[in-house]
Amino acid sequence: MPKRPARPSVADHDAAPGGAAAVDRALTLLKLFGGASGPLQLSELADRAGLYKSTTLRLLASLEHAQLIVRQADGRYTLGPVVPWLHAAYAASFSLESVVMPALRRLVDATAETAAFHVRQGDHRVCMYRVDSPQPVREQVQVGDVMPLDSGAGGRVLLAYAGTPGPLYASIRRNAVAVLSGDRVPDVAGISSPVFDAAGVLVGAVTLVMPKERLQDHQVSHVVDTARAITTRLGGQFPSPSA
Repeated sequence: MPKRPARPSVADHDAAPGGAAAVDRALTLLKLFGGASGPLQLSELADRAGLYKSTTLRLLASLEHAQLIVRQADGRYTLGPVVPWLHAAYAASFSLESVVMPALRRLVDATAETAAFHVRQGDHRVCMYRVDSPQPVREQVQVGDVMPLDSGAGGRVLLAYAGTPGPLYASIRRNAVAVLSGDRVPDVAGISSPVFDAAGVLVGAVTLVMPKERLQDHQVSHVVDTARAITTRLGGQFPSPSA
């Protein structure tokens, strides 16, 4: 049995049963970059991972050889070029439907309102996926229906992330969500948030729709969390709201 070092690392506390300790520690180092706001120094990595600098340096050499990290000219480390390639491969392993539909079902379970996923098609938007509210009074748009881009929460989100100017679209980009009442249909309200893929491309918009009298503040976080979860599953980066 291999001898454990005198200094227990973060990886040793959550090691894979039957796995290789060196691999666990290298992956622990790699995960540290996920929460970093920029390049990391050797001393920072060693300290956060609970490893000796000499051990950290050897592990970093292996990660660098695999192009998972890169050592910059100033000696600090950052993620390497293989990482976005892995993200793209991960995203490609899923069909959009297999990711979106379960997320929409969870959103409906949490809110009891109708959830949909809209994509842009030229100057219009299309309802690509939909899960109905269990309530008898609900919005009647169906999968495949074509709607305008310039009205309704879903259309506004698609326009906002296409760079459309104006206070409304700037607000949507700031908050990563649109909350509108009576924008497309007088008695209907909608909440919508964007979804991105591993290349940073806008894929579509998650939208929750309901009669305007059933619009509630707590629904907003459910919609944003759903859009963020789908984006993460597709290997993308969800925008951080600034307000």
